[in-house]
Amino acid sequence: MSCANVNTLPCGCRGSRAEMSEAVDIAPATGRLGVLLPGLGAVSTTFIAGVLALQKKLAQPIGSLTQLGTVRLGKRTDHREVPVRDLVPLAKPDGLVFGGWDIFPDDVYAVACKAGVLERELLDQLRPELEAIAPMKAVFERRFVRNLDGAHVKPEKGHRARIEALRADIREFRKAHKLDRAVMVWCGSTEVYQAPEGDMFEAPKALEAALDSDHPVIAPSVLYAYAAIREGVPYANGAPNLSVDFPAMYALAREAGVPIAGKDFKTGQTLMKTILAPGLKARLLGIDGWFSTNILGNRDGEVLDDPESFKTKEVSKLGVLEQMLEPEKFPELYGDLYHKVRINYYPPRGDNKEGWDNIDIRGWLGYPMQIKVNFLCRDSILAAPIVLDLALFLDLAQRANMGGIQEWLSFYFKSPMTKPGLTPMHDLFAQKVKLENTLRHLMGETLITHLGLDYYEDE
Repeated sequence: MSCANVNTLPCGCRGSRAEMSEAVDIAPATGRLGVLLPGLGAVSTTFIAGVLALQKKLAQPIGSLTQLGTVRLGKRTDHREVPVRDLVPLAKPDGLVFGGWDIFPDDVYAVACKAGVLERELLDQLRPELEAIAPMKAVFERRFVRNLDGAHVKPEKGHRARIEALRADIREFRKAHKLDRAVMVWCGSTEVYQAPEGDMFEAPKALEAALDSDHPVIAPSVLYAYAAIREGVPYANGAPNLSVDFPAMYALAREAGVPIAGKDFKTGQTLMKTILAPGLKARLLGIDGWFSTNILGNRDGEVLDDPESFKTKEVSKLGVLEQMLEPEKFPELYGDLYHKVRINYYPPRGDNKEGWDNIDIRGWLGYPMQIKVNFLCRDSILAAPIVLDLALFLDLAQRANMGGIQEWLSFYFKSPMTKPGLTPMHDLFAQKVKLENTLRHLMGETLITHLGLDYYEDE
């Protein structure tokens, strides 16, 4: 490598130009940003009510990286710790406008009351604003979500007609609320399991032909994603559905310059796995078994009570440990790992999910030990700040002309989307470094390697 191709980094070593960057030209976050939500259930209503509560200064945005997070810039001795919201030009939460679709006609206040996530005292302070948000009729096929049924659905038949109806909804929503920009975050149910097999998932032309012929394999979440991309609306997939996670859709998003991200919000048990497993691996402790079970009583739990919908979620959850632990590299530590996941529908618990994990580990000389985790979490409380961050970061990516897969947002997902051939990164801490370095890159700041040798050069 010639000297012309390297730069001196703050750590005192030599690095490629890829580690130094110029600020990206980002359009300003002027005007109003619309957030469109397929599925106005517990997660969506908790998110909407939460943002409205923030606007009225009734609560704090706990769990939101965009609102409370900071990023270190430069050397540790520079003491430059900048809030994320000041580092990059994000839209402000008080400028958000909400809309969505659902198979039930209830407004956001009614749904939030029924979900029972938030206290009625808080909801009543937001009641006029929440009652003003009613769902548009949804695109729905019960064969993809077998344990739900609702009558608030679009009358159109056929994929193309339904796509056009969704696109018309998006255009009307933007016009009615005088929006400058919009994003879409799927908060709907988990659809039955589908593997992306066949030409329609590989090539855009084949996908277009499948849409034209009303191919029965194409699920409603794909129609929402397609409509969003065609309308230039960034799209994030909060469920383990295929949605945008297949090569044909990657190509369409790149061609349209629309950011896409997914899939499956990383909230309860999987969040704990991506915190614990990297630590166990870092200390080279063996793991013989990891048994996970949940009880959940909300609409998500009801949907997952169907074996085919559960399989979609199970595949999303099971892939996490294998990628992080790399059993092919450490067969003596993880080669015989037994990983089991269970989800049980238990209506009395509502949105308050409880997860139990039993982890059988081995230490020095093979001596066995155990870790037991009992996580009494609130599913929608953990998911709501993810929806906020994704909406703001996707809008940022759109204004920075970052079309296609946004792998830097893997921090928020159980099954991060990547370019075909790339292994997804599941380690929560590595994902956070990637996200922060992306923000540094966008603003022309030096990427942080954490090498730090220059601090000791004078000793």
